Amino acid sequence: MTERSILHGDPETEPAELIANAVLAVPGVAGLHGGMFGEVATYLPGRRVLGVALGDDSCAIHISVRYPAHVIETAERVRAALVPMLDVPVDVTVEDVLTERTAP
Repeated sequence: MTERSILHGDPETEPAELIANAVLAVPGVAGLHGGMFGEVATYLPGRRVLGVALGDDSCAIHISVRYPAHVIETAERVRAALVPMLDVPVDVTVEDVLTERTAP
């Protein structure tokens, strides 16, 4: 990633955590999703950030959307929120749609 990759971040905060916070702030996003087996994650010392797979040349985001949010529009808003932060393509996958009963 280049100098522009993560903007205005606290030097103590990991880039994957900044990305996760930006994603969770998008309206319609119920949460990050780790995939069927928790394989979508960025591993940090002593912890991992589920739903964010940050690589040198790509960024994969897996989310759950809160019904009645529009799935495609929510994914596009997530991508738009991350474009100013990253120099790599952002792939957004909607893993689940949660209703009030199933939402965390």
